[in-house]
Amino acid sequence: MKTLASYIKGTWCEGDGPAATLVNPATAEPLAHASTGGVDFAGAVAYARDRGGPALRAMTFAERGALLQRLADVIHAGREQLIALAIENGGNTRSDAKFDIDGASATLAAYARLGAQLGDARALADGDGVQLGRSPRLHGRHVWTSRRGVAVHINAFNFPAWGLAEKAACALLAGMPVITKPATATALVSWRLMQMFVEAGALPDGALQFVCGGAGDLLDHLGGQDVVAFTGSSGTAAALRAMRCAVERSTRVNVEADSLNAAVLGPDVEPGSETEDLFVADVVRDMSQKAGQKCTAIRRAFVPADRLDALAERLAERLADIRVGNPADDGVRMGPVATAQQLADVRAGIDRLAAETSEVFTGAAPDGPGYFVPLTLRRTDDPASARALHAHEVFGPVATIAPYDGTAAAAAALVRLGGGGLVASVYSDDRAFLADVVLDIAADHGRVFVGSRKIAGQSPGPGTVLPQLVHGGPGRAGGGEELGGERGLHFYMQRTAIEGDKALLSALPL
Repeated sequence: MKTLASYIKGTWCEGDGPAATLVNPATAEPLAHASTGGVDFAGAVAYARDRGGPALRAMTFAERGALLQRLADVIHAGREQLIALAIENGGNTRSDAKFDIDGASATLAAYARLGAQLGDARALADGDGVQLGRSPRLHGRHVWTSRRGVAVHINAFNFPAWGLAEKAACALLAGMPVITKPATATALVSWRLMQMFVEAGALPDGALQFVCGGAGDLLDHLGGQDVVAFTGSSGTAAALRAMRCAVERSTRVNVEADSLNAAVLGPDVEPGSETEDLFVADVVRDMSQKAGQKCTAIRRAFVPADRLDALAERLAERLADIRVGNPADDGVRMGPVATAQQLADVRAGIDRLAAETSEVFTGAAPDGPGYFVPLTLRRTDDPASARALHAHEVFGPVATIAPYDGTAAAAAALVRLGGGGLVASVYSDDRAFLADVVLDIAADHGRVFVGSRKIAGQSPGPGTVLPQLVHGGPGRAGGGEELGGERGLHFYMQRTAIEGDKALLSALPL
């Protein structure tokens, strides 16, 4: 059985002491062990600050972008290996594995292109300068420069490749070294990914270190120039915000947590239209892709009351065509959830929903040792009173359909009951309805997806995170933000106001 090592201070090191066991979630077969006992986390932080940081800051944005392109090329070259590991350790179908791995390389490539656009500078101008005195000579401007610490990335189990890449792309392009820690349960993909990076010599020494196992005392060594970017549960997020380095030393913390993402079908949408087809396809995809284990997946679907029965029936028909099973078998379109704990949590969440909703569709799932959950579509006729619907995210192949009265105000009010989300979706071709709903729910979401007939043929759907747009959201979603093109760099940089003679300030290399 494999033992997964961490990559710390330029070398691979295996931990000692109790180890976590990684398994195949379709069979519960053990695959590997991982431990970080005895790992020198204080040394890792110092190594990043002393070696990785100076190396990255000495590079221009264009040079850092070229580095990211090399990483993207490494992933593409090892794509088939990574897909096989994602099927084995993540319970992914081949399509789901490609979604994760291709998302990783595409995000790195997108930030590589941004680096080329930013060119030979090492700092960023923030807006235009401003006159401060009675003549233009006394001038002020704002600049972004690389922070002189380390970025600690703590990633979720569901996207071991994409999660690593999207955070690392922003930090490395911003000139900040990274210590990345994947969720241990599905770490085979990210471990092999890191091996490939090291074997290719694609990174400056100390620019990217890798922790496989528990975080130990890593966060105890962080200070005011360091940052933590976390994706996971709201409970863990609360603990991170309360850690001493954040409270006493102002370590920056960015969080992506729970999200009860909603989709609204407009009253103008005709049965069988392209817009309705897009709505149905997106709901079904988000329920089944990655076994519903996507932070952006649609959990709540709101439709006009007079369409509820027909839409529920149509969704059930589509879900019935999806075969659930071992993703290594032909014809399987949805695999298991990732861990035994996830299985228990999803089952408990379905039971919680069942107390205030009724069944529309419950699919078949294999018996045996694997962590399989049937596709589950629930229904409520009184969504305003269904507390669990708006309060508890079931992180699996589960969604609930519910009615609203066809008005924009009612739809927006139901969406907002989710308490803040990563993404909400509105499907309509009515400009007035869209304007009313979108502007009403925008403050509660990091992204709003507008589905309509004109984009039906090219839309990736609301569940796909694009590097050009911000990812994150307020309230329940954690209050964080990442990606969004150049915006994604700002978390890893310091904005500073500079004032003085305009001619001197204009000569700064920005």
